[in-house]
Amino acid sequence: MKKITLIYSGGSDSFTLLHHALSQGLDVDCISFGYGQKHIKELEYAKENCKELNLNHTLIDIGDPLSIFGSTSLVDVDNKIPHGSYKEESMKSTIVPNRNMIFISYAIAYSIANNISEVWYGAHAGDHFIYPDCRPAFLDSMNQAAGLCDPSEVSVMAPFINLNKGEIFRVGLDLNLDYSKTWTCYEGLDNPCGKCGSCVERLEAFADNKSSDPLVYS
Repeated sequence: MKKITLIYSGGSDSFTLLHHALSQGLDVDCISFGYGQKHIKELEYAKENCKELNLNHTLIDIGDPLSIFGSTSLVDVDNKIPHGSYKEESMKSTIVPNRNMIFISYAIAYSIANNISEVWYGAHAGDHFIYPDCRPAFLDSMNQAAGLCDPSEVSVMAPFINLNKGEIFRVGLDLNLDYSKTWTCYEGLDNPCGKCGSCVERLEAFADNKSSDPLVYS
């Protein structure tokens, strides 16, 4: 059975990607990251899902995130999460500098140490506008780096990189996935806010599929 390392945030994209991999008969090890995110609740969902599915789950804690990532609104308590569409200028404050390269580097190291040949992450076309580390050019460069960093051959894959959010949800809904087991909101609240870019995009994806979100919004 082919084995992969999957970067699993606990959000809807990586949740769908995880089940897409499992539906293909792949053996999956999951790796998640605590980087001071306000929406750390997503890690609780990741942990519970991996436990339910009996999957290996490694949680990496990146200490002192403010000294690394600066004042990005996802980690700085004094910088409010912007509301609205990802196409708005204010949403650039949610960019966490070099986040995916850091995460992928850890996942490559884990894969080399455990004789795993592929790393998967959930970049998609809806992220291309605002997040450079979700674009095809970045994926190509990470594959080049992975091929140079070690004699082991590890490929970096983003199977959803040409799909938008609605199309990803279609994959998941076709698999009858329960999206109440995911957390998307950037705010650190008990219920999703429904107003941040991540919530707006999620709700639009459900609407595109003529479906409704099982989560209760504030």
